[in-house]
Amino acid sequence: MKQRWETLSGLERKIRYVFRDKYLLHHAMIHSSYVNEHHMQRSDNNERLEFLGDAVLELCSSDFLYREYPDKPEGELTRFRASIVCEPTLARCARDLSLGNYLFLGKGEDGEGGRERDSILSDALEALIGAIYLDGGFANAKEFIFHFIMNDLEHKKLFYDSKTILQELVQKRQEGELSYELMGEEGPDHAKVFHVKALVGGKAVGEGQGRTKKAAEQMAAYRAILKLREKE
Repeated sequence: MKQRWETLSGLERKIRYVFRDKYLLHHAMIHSSYVNEHHMQRSDNNERLEFLGDAVLELCSSDFLYREYPDKPEGELTRFRASIVCEPTLARCARDLSLGNYLFLGKGEDGEGGRERDSILSDALEALIGAIYLDGGFANAKEFIFHFIMNDLEHKKLFYDSKTILQELVQKRQEGELSYELMGEEGPDHAKVFHVKALVGGKAVGEGQGRTKKAAEQMAAYRAILKLREKE
């Protein structure tokens, strides 16, 4: 148990918050596969903390966008918030913190790449927010969210809307039709990784991979946008 606390102290340094109740941090990192494998109680996994953290994140992100963008209408704010709190974006934030390294996973889940799975990482990040909220109150949770999630917003919005933005770029440039081609897939059915390339006029402009075809297309579109903008 001591080794676990020492490992999690590295996470505390990364997030710039020290827990008074260390168990809350530990609890936030426990995936259901670990609970099942070790015959623990179902409530010992991080799903309840994830539920709480999701609500705190939605309130904080709404508050931030309301104040930061006073001229944007409700509909645009709603879409902007969706781009920030969606699974792929939260998973990217979790990877910036190397959150996967601190998770307690079952051996099977771990062996199948669970530490890099978007759904597991995003859920763990929300659980961490819930743990900070319970341990240090709303102000500390808000500070964490503003610092580690509500940053680089234009970049995150670009990633979330990449397929739409790429379509608009292609139409504007009139260089051919945009399409996506599945290059291949690997892994078992429950943990597949898809490889996709985006093509304009039959010419590859970006490649991406993801746990779903849609996620792979999104990554391919995102990389294509960056490539096209470099040319401009």
